[in-house]
Amino acid sequence: QVQLVESGGGLVRPGGSLRLSCVVSGFALEDGAIGWFRQAPGKEREGVSCISGSGGTTYYADSAKGRFTIARNPAENTVYLQMNGLKPEDTATYYCASYLYSRRRTILTTEARDYDYWGQGTQVTVSS
Repeated sequence: QVQLVESGGGLVRPGGSLRLSCVVSGFALEDGAIGWFRQAPGKEREGVSCISGSGGTTYYADSAKGRFTIARNPAENTVYLQMNGLKPEDTATYYCASYLYSRRRTILTTEARDYDYWGQGTQVTVSS
């Protein structure tokens, strides 16, 4: 079965960096898309960054452009989100999510409702 396990969250000062990891099991990265979403208390879940199965198509929210980088390691079946220049407004629970191309014939979507599988989340807190 499909399982997504996030790690790498923590407490960091403004301007600091974190690298989130999403270990995928149950399918190969090339067979689906992976997205990173976040949700802060009292706010809606928002898409941060997504990557297609081939790695050739990526998306970044405006809030992430220039600071975050999504990458994948097929050998480890893992997707990473490198976050630099963190700001207090980045504080949220970060979720890794996926959908399979066998179920949805879309190279990449940024809508949370299109993702079928979700990890448990990892907390990122940016505070001085």
